[in-house]
Amino acid sequence: MTDTLRCAIVGTGAIAHAHAQAIAAYPHAELVAVTDLSRDSAAAFAREFGGPAVYDDLDSLLETERPDVVHVCTPPVAHRDQAVAASTAGAHVIVEKPPAPSLQELDEMRSAAAAAGRELVVVFQQRTGTAAAHVKRLLDDGAFGRPLIAQCQTLWFRDPAYFAVPWRGKWETEGGGPTLGHAIHQIDLLAFLLGDWESVQARLWRLDRETQTEDASTATVAFANGAIASVVTSAVSPRETSSIRIDTQRATITVDHLYGHGHENWRITPAPGFEDQAGDWALPDAEEPSGHDVLIRDVFDALRSGGPLPAVGEEPARSFELVAAVYASAAADGAVVTPDALAAHPTHRRGFASPVTDRRGPDPVG
Repeated sequence: MTDTLRCAIVGTGAIAHAHAQAIAAYPHAELVAVTDLSRDSAAAFAREFGGPAVYDDLDSLLETERPDVVHVCTPPVAHRDQAVAASTAGAHVIVEKPPAPSLQELDEMRSAAAAAGRELVVVFQQRTGTAAAHVKRLLDDGAFGRPLIAQCQTLWFRDPAYFAVPWRGKWETEGGGPTLGHAIHQIDLLAFLLGDWESVQARLWRLDRETQTEDASTATVAFANGAIASVVTSAVSPRETSSIRIDTQRATITVDHLYGHGHENWRITPAPGFEDQAGDWALPDAEEPSGHDVLIRDVFDALRSGGPLPAVGEEPARSFELVAAVYASAAADGAVVTPDALAAHPTHRRGFASPVTDRRGPDPVG
């Protein structure tokens, strides 16, 4: 067991603060180094978080510090090279979502980690928290009967100025639209609860924004357990919400939130005739909301003990493959895409560029 995990952060933008705070909160971890394209940004970040060493590039950081864990908090286009370098240097890697711009690059990241005997963890913090763990356990145990139908909605609002940033809304620089950049969190939570997927049919839409990628998407996902889910993503919805609803034989399970959830966001409604079981389904008294700190804590525990990764850190590719299948189906005019078809897909393992149906019209007069 490693006494203290020596951690480094690559990329010191906004999301890196959540990683630094989680490292600081863990009693057996230390932030020893940071690097960023902007040395001024990295230096300011280091002053805020205890004065770790500042490096001009990742290679010199890895060579000098030999960290146990590297937290990759850069844009997705940089993830592959940085994660491979960190794994090759002997570090575990915790990388922000989306893990890469393509399935092929994620495959290379996973292979590098496996070859080095190290772990690769993708940050999908919506899986975390006592409520999600409780509901997953009840679903897996069959307490609710079979899952039947589900809805997964990521209805967010990004104004035109958001897409005016030069790298946003372009396949070559952002990799995809809100399906990849926003909805992947809720899609990951859905797959965490329902398990392996069996098929996807989807379309991409451009409804109101000046963007090369989609600003909305719709999909139908069939899961291996028989459940059917409707997945809707939007960047043009003024009343924002992130929601999942799962209807089973014995209950309806819902979680409605925006960027994170606690017990107050979850509800379990028994079907008629199953009201007497509701007490057995109640959320635990001890509450822990979702968040980076929970995921990183549980992953650190596993790394220190040498045990398997916790459920919140497993399956780095499942939700990413689901998102890839949405784009691949849209590229084939809504055709059915299966995991086997995606594994051998001639184009969409290398990137997600797909046709988008443009439904924009003239603004109403007045």
